[in-house]
Amino acid sequence: MLLRLLLLLAPCGAGFATKVVSISLRGNWKIHSGNGSLQLPAAVPGCVHSALFNKRIIKDPYYRFNNLDYRWIALDNWTYIKKFKLHSDMSTWSKVNLVFEGIDTVAVVLLNSVPIGKTDNMFRRYSFDITHTVKAVNIIEVRFQSPVVYANQRSERHTAYWVPPNCPPPVQDGECHVNFIRKMQCSFGWDWGPSFPTQGIWKDVRIEAYNVCHLNYFMFTPIYDNYMKTWNLKIESSFDVVSSKLVSGEAIVAIPELNIQQTNNIELQHGERTVELFVKIDKAIIVETWWPHGHGNQTGYNMSVIFELDGGLRFEKSAKVYFRTVELVEEPIQNSPGLSFYFKINGLPIFLKGSNWIPADSFQDRVTSAMLRLLLQSVVDANMNALRVWGGGVYEQDEFYELCDELGIMIWQDFMFACALYPTDKDFMDSVREEVTHQVRRLKSHPSIITWSGNNENEAALMMGWYDTKPGYLQTYIKDYVTLYVKNIRTIVLEGDQTRPFITSSPTNGAKTIAEGWLSPNPYDLNYGDVHFYDYVSDCWNWRTFPKARFVSEYGYQSWPSFSTLEKVSSEEDWSYRSSFALHRQHLINGNNEMLHQIELHFKLPNSTDQLRRFKDTLYLTQVMQAQCVKTETEFYRRSRSEIVNGKGHTMGALYWQLNDIWQAPSWSSLEYGGKWKMLHYFARHFFAPLLPVGFEDKDMLFIYGASDLHSDQQMMLTVRVHTWSSLQLVCSESTNPFVIKAGESVLLYTKPVPELLKGCPGCTRQSCVVSFYLSTDGELLSPINYHFLSSLKNAKGLHKANITATISQQGDTFVFDLKTSAVAPFVWLDVGSIPGRFSDNGFLMTEKTRTVFFYPWKPTSKSELEQSFHVTSLADTY
Repeated sequence: MLLRLLLLLAPCGAGFATKVVSISLRGNWKIHSGNGSLQLPAAVPGCVHSALFNKRIIKDPYYRFNNLDYRWIALDNWTYIKKFKLHSDMSTWSKVNLVFEGIDTVAVVLLNSVPIGKTDNMFRRYSFDITHTVKAVNIIEVRFQSPVVYANQRSERHTAYWVPPNCPPPVQDGECHVNFIRKMQCSFGWDWGPSFPTQGIWKDVRIEAYNVCHLNYFMFTPIYDNYMKTWNLKIESSFDVVSSKLVSGEAIVAIPELNIQQTNNIELQHGERTVELFVKIDKAIIVETWWPHGHGNQTGYNMSVIFELDGGLRFEKSAKVYFRTVELVEEPIQNSPGLSFYFKINGLPIFLKGSNWIPADSFQDRVTSAMLRLLLQSVVDANMNALRVWGGGVYEQDEFYELCDELGIMIWQDFMFACALYPTDKDFMDSVREEVTHQVRRLKSHPSIITWSGNNENEAALMMGWYDTKPGYLQTYIKDYVTLYVKNIRTIVLEGDQTRPFITSSPTNGAKTIAEGWLSPNPYDLNYGDVHFYDYVSDCWNWRTFPKARFVSEYGYQSWPSFSTLEKVSSEEDWSYRSSFALHRQHLINGNNEMLHQIELHFKLPNSTDQLRRFKDTLYLTQVMQAQCVKTETEFYRRSRSEIVNGKGHTMGALYWQLNDIWQAPSWSSLEYGGKWKMLHYFARHFFAPLLPVGFEDKDMLFIYGASDLHSDQQMMLTVRVHTWSSLQLVCSESTNPFVIKAGESVLLYTKPVPELLKGCPGCTRQSCVVSFYLSTDGELLSPINYHFLSSLKNAKGLHKANITATISQQGDTFVFDLKTSAVAPFVWLDVGSIPGRFSDNGFLMTEKTRTVFFYPWKPTSKSELEQSFHVTSLADTY
């Protein structure tokens, strides 16, 4: 194949000797298995599994039990090969590099049969000098070693002491010793995902040739001067200078919307050189700041930086610059031991509302721009403002962070270490230092990233004795922990980025952890830092179950995805809750039974004699249970924002586990694989609303709080209604006098003994009636209509099967569903099967005869297609 040279940043009219060229090696490669028995084409970027699937050598890896049947792929050693011709004589260049933006993972790279480098880290950029190896006709080989075999070998060589854990629990069908390889940790299996340890060139690969110098990294950091009340911009550019002579020139920075046009003289000496430019923005110019979603605009400014150097050499970079400040506040709280833990953006305390992000696919080449846009749009559509990029996945692709910048999604960015102890030998640490340096350089210009975090749960794993390590080795493990996360990762982060906080772990006690030597005996202390909380046994309708913590960065309950999602990867024999497939897909020990237990506390289990009907009803009820559980828990955290009770409270963050799915299986997610909204995601749209009334009971007393994320005080009134299950007629209603909810506060609005409330509503008992409530002003709804169940729904009296019909019409790109019901119906679920899109609301309590719901398709569809696919379920349908 003949590759043309792409002239990058080439000077107008300059001699060829000063140009910089980039030659892409993306596209068609060949791969073969270790013994050569399999030879096939492969796309780069990509992986072996995708290549095998595209040539139909394997079926869908996610189908049924294929994650077990295809284990052989990860155990083999695969080789990628590409033959290419170059258009020009490469010997005229002073420096020629072969650059891999990402190699997954362990490989030897050869050019024309000459070894030019080795790789062992999926998360870093590799650049190999091929100046004296490259020819007119070339063959490049990337010889991979099985990541499973490599991890096992590294573990066996680490003989001084055990570095746990060895293997995941058997229920996960995973591989062992993932902590010994710098690779997506969940690729060896997790409690919500399969084991697919991929091999391949998963990011861009290219040749770069230059004579004078080359621009390797380009970064910028807006900095607010608190004393002068002005914004400055620090621009850092890293050059590789191969010229032995001094290279002089100019750097021209332009931000037209801020009236900035600045020229600096620069000089570059031989070697790796960093040019730092400082731009001071005139105090008289109004700079619009970047705000999280729901708190303001995501204003950005177009910036260009041009380097014009000796001999006509010219580099030009364009970027969007956003201005915002972030501060992690840990300070004493009145009437409470410990310290606060919350984030200020642009000086304003922000309650973080959101979820946790995991890799969107086991095979990263399948994560398209459209998929990222769909998932992240669903985040803001559900009134979220934050995601935690979890430490067992990958540092996401550039487009992910660009979309978060654009949409106003704050990112808590973990480094990729999770649920394990890690070795600290020289090779491992050298690789980690390169990884962290690269990722900080790559990501720090994004305003969406508000904090770095060293790892996921590793402080807790060590200090809470998760792995039954011998007490005599505790100091060794503590030393390793501090070496990895504090002396190396933290040091590199703070050297490279002084604009955002660094937290060593999640959960952690923050400042207390630091004071205790970077590891706290109890990292789950409710008076400090963040906590993770899971309890599948206690009644999730009981708010006393939940921790009144400063910040809750993980919590959740499992559910199954919808039948239309499962159907694609299963066969008819799999469609029962007790099938081999249902057990195989569940990677949490006893997870399926725990879901049934939680359902049984408040609902009747399906008892249809039709196996498929019973399976579908069970899937539905797992989603009802999950949505109601996470709703109850999240509302508890939101109402705890402004209060201290028994020394606990001032909760300022709720990030449930987890946002998305990596495959079609039971998990904690609110978005199914492919992006379909579970009932939980529709509920999140309500419980994360900017203004929310929250109801709960304590000792027969009904309390209703109002939680506000607004920036200004708001006058409103609360309306409380009581409905009977047996009739669509409203039983009784009361409204409060107008009151004011202060900006950014949660406050008690209403209290009444439940017996007194029911006494005023003819015929109502706890079992026969339900309470709804909402906030409004001048008849205009300001909040979602929330509800409070007065008894378990399995004990509800008068609940009838509802006949719900829908008349569908089209308005532009949107479809209108006009619903009619014959009876009050809880958890009304509208489903259009595999037609991609979402409803304006779903899983709702229908207490009136008619309701209009909108459907927003993600791909073109039609009224007739929707009518054929439409199915509605409400709770009584499962009886």
